[in-house]
Amino acid sequence: MPLIDPVLLKDRLATQSGRFDVDALDECDSTSSELLRRADRGAPSGTVVVADRQTAGRGRRGRQWLSQPEQSLTFSLLWRFPGNAMRLAGLSLAVGLAVAEALEQLGAQGVRLKWPNDILLAQGDGFAKLGGILIELTSDRRGAQAVIGIGINLAPPAGDLLQPAAGLGQAMRQVPERHVLFAAILERLAVILDLFAVHGFPGAKTAWQRLHAWQDMPVSILGEERVITGTCLGVDDDGSLLLQTESGIERILSGDVSLRRA
Repeated sequence: MPLIDPVLLKDRLATQSGRFDVDALDECDSTSSELLRRADRGAPSGTVVVADRQTAGRGRRGRQWLSQPEQSLTFSLLWRFPGNAMRLAGLSLAVGLAVAEALEQLGAQGVRLKWPNDILLAQGDGFAKLGGILIELTSDRRGAQAVIGIGINLAPPAGDLLQPAAGLGQAMRQVPERHVLFAAILERLAVILDLFAVHGFPGAKTAWQRLHAWQDMPVSILGEERVITGTCLGVDDDGSLLLQTESGIERILSGDVSLRRA
């Protein structure tokens, strides 16, 4: 399978093409690690690194995310915001919304969101992981910068997995050509990130809850020290998870939890 061609991608981005500077690599350790190195050298907002193969891709909680061109689309996007990183609460949820809406626009059905950074696919009475997001934030005198890593399964991953996994081909009749898919995601990201820069996460909260996999359902939150059970009310304006328990509403602030249907 050939590399992503930035020229072909630019044609498909149309009016948004000037917002992105895309570099396609055959292989790298991690697109986010590579982009962080470029950011340190002054890379502008909108810089994108996409790789057909990652040898040390990073996922949530230090997990590895490996990629192959026929099985996944993996890339990282650098985006700069005014102010400090404290203003970026809920950014991973807004990014997840952008990806999910792009997939819906291409005809995918059953795409859902899991707090704080997973893209899911409804299967029967459960869900399988379709993709993931990892955001790394830093601040300096110029403002805040986010390196946004995104991985989407085109085909279900093979091997022993910690949780059920799905491929985009299970959500639609035919997986779009990779340039079409990539352009659709980048275009929607530009719209949502512009909205986020002005309004923060509150501007995306209602849309995110429309796609929330466990909205108003009984769930269990498995933390490091305790299990919390209640009804998931969605998210607060800062992106924290809201859980109705017997003792009242609890706000779950840390993303280092395991969320399961009760």
